[in-house]
Amino acid sequence: MGNKKAKQENGIKVFIIGIILICIVVGYYYYLSNRRDNASEEDEKEITAVQEMLLYNFEKNYPPTPKEVVKLFAQMTQCFYNETYTEEELLQLAGHIQNLYDDELIANKTENQYIEDLKWDINNFKEQGIVISSYAVSASTDVDYFSQGGDDYAKLYCSFTLRKGTQLEASNEIFILRKDSSGHWKIYGWTLDENDNEG
Repeated sequence: MGNKKAKQENGIKVFIIGIILICIVVGYYYYLSNRRDNASEEDEKEITAVQEMLLYNFEKNYPPTPKEVVKLFAQMTQCFYNETYTEEELLQLAGHIQNLYDDELIANKTENQYIEDLKWDINNFKEQGIVISSYAVSASTDVDYFSQGGDDYAKLYCSFTLRKGTQLEASNEIFILRKDSSGHWKIYGWTLDENDNEG
C-alpha cells in the first residue's frame, strides 16, 4: 500500500517536473524568436539612406567608370537634399563625397567655406520645399573622352529632376572628370548646361 502511494507521488512529481520543463523550453523558444524579430526590425529601422552612403567603401569599391562616379555623386547629392540626418552625419557625408573629387576641386575652398556653402544650399532647397526626385546620367556611349596637358579627361551630362510640390523642373549639369595617378576618375568640376536653359 505504502509503495503504491509512493509510486503515485513519484509519478505526480515526474509529471509536474515534465510540465515545468516543457514550459521552460516553450518560453525560451518564444523569447528567442521574439528577440530575433525585434533585432531584425531594429536593423531595418537603423540603416538610413545617409548611413548606407557612409558605409560605401571607396578603397575596395571605387566606381570604375566616369558614369558610375557621377551616379554615386547623384545618389549622395539626393541624400543631402532629400533625407533627414544629424549634424554629425552631414559633416561625415560632406567629407565622404569628397572621395569623388579631384584634388584641385577640393583645393578651391577651405573646409569651413565648403561646409558653409553646402549648408546654405541645402537650407535654400529645404526652405523652398524642393527635393531631387530623380537623376539620369549620360549613357556610357555618350561620354566624351579627351586628353589635355598630359591628363585624361571625360565629359558627360547628368539631368536632375527637381520637384516642388507637384511641379517638376530639370536641371541639366555638365560634368568634367579627370583620371588621377591611381587610374580613378575624379570629378574636376560641373556646371549648369547653359545651352539647355536657352532652349
